[in-house]
Amino acid sequence: MFTLNPRNEEGFFYLLVAMGGVVSAIGVAAALHMEHSGHVVTGMNNQFVWGLPHVVSIFLIIAASGVLNVASMGSVFGRTLYKSRGPLAGLLGIAMMTGGLAVIMLDLGRADRGIVAATHVNLTSVFGWNMILYPVFYGLVAVYLWTLMERRMNPWSKAAGLATFVWRVVLTSGTGSIFAFLVARQAYGTALLAPMFIVMSFSWGLAVFIPVQAAMYASRGETLPPLVHQRMKNLLATFIAAVLYLTAILHLANAYFAKNIAFEYFILFGSEFSGMFWIGQVLIGSLLPMALLFHPATRTRTLWLNVASLLVIVGAYFHLYVFIVGGQAFPLDIFPGYDVKSSFMDGAIDHYTASLPEILLSLGGLGITFTITLIGVRALNFMPHDDLAKLEAAGSVAD
Repeated sequence: MFTLNPRNEEGFFYLLVAMGGVVSAIGVAAALHMEHSGHVVTGMNNQFVWGLPHVVSIFLIIAASGVLNVASMGSVFGRTLYKSRGPLAGLLGIAMMTGGLAVIMLDLGRADRGIVAATHVNLTSVFGWNMILYPVFYGLVAVYLWTLMERRMNPWSKAAGLATFVWRVVLTSGTGSIFAFLVARQAYGTALLAPMFIVMSFSWGLAVFIPVQAAMYASRGETLPPLVHQRMKNLLATFIAAVLYLTAILHLANAYFAKNIAFEYFILFGSEFSGMFWIGQVLIGSLLPMALLFHPATRTRTLWLNVASLLVIVGAYFHLYVFIVGGQAFPLDIFPGYDVKSSFMDGAIDHYTASLPEILLSLGGLGITFTITLIGVRALNFMPHDDLAKLEAAGSVAD
């Protein structure tokens, strides 16, 4: 029978690091292959300019912002139960943001030209704003972690947490605005996307945090305290419901305008993306997790909380795939009210299939995130420590 002793634990750690490193290296090699061979080796074309790597990278970026909500609940809003979880939330935020940006930079091609964008910022472009949003995010989260983990800096943790909270809301709004300002496509071009991305970040970030936290507890032979389980279960269910509500509002608002009715029918009922929306996004990503979180037989068990969180993550990928890829599959209406004829697929619905290099690059981003998190948890004390008696005395039950 295999039991964990210090030697076994150390060997297992190096094995996981090696696996994460190999997956990351394969992702980089796939990006180099695409860089050398060109766009033709991907599943993208003139109509699909964003593919699977963008789906993965945007998920990681949104979740990186949202996972810091756990830290903000403790430092900014004074919820004692969440304070000990701030450092782990900060680590996950940095790890996921790094993995997401690595994928998106390598997928766009000519990552070396990033220095040009950084030194010649175009403030009239939403993409240009990212040259400010992401570096400041790293700086604020680093300072925030310092105030949380260095006893002498603890008095500054609330100020640092507030600055981080405000900036991550701004960053996620900027990510949503990239699509909100694309008025040429019926799938995008609505002000609802900025607040929707913020709420999605809350849900997806917490869904990532919960199983990572559970893995850390399990590695030490501990279980999640019932009080923590109850608070996080309720918070996750609230965020899931909020995302589902905003999704319904988004599609109802689009369907209200006659020009978008054809697109809404395409996404919801008349395409390959319809099944992904109803089964992947709505059923797997929303209804099943909420059922697990509220059903009497599963709501008190940590196993089902983790399962619900993983289902939310799966549903998030379906959500972004339908939104990003499905939004590009529908033909552009360049001149509303007129028939357009040319040699390029006018009015035709296109199809996208991710190529092997794109899949490997996407996995590479996840590998980078995994490796950074693993090394960070090993190197520093990110394990949450709960004084349950103190929490009860402080009234955290009424979180």
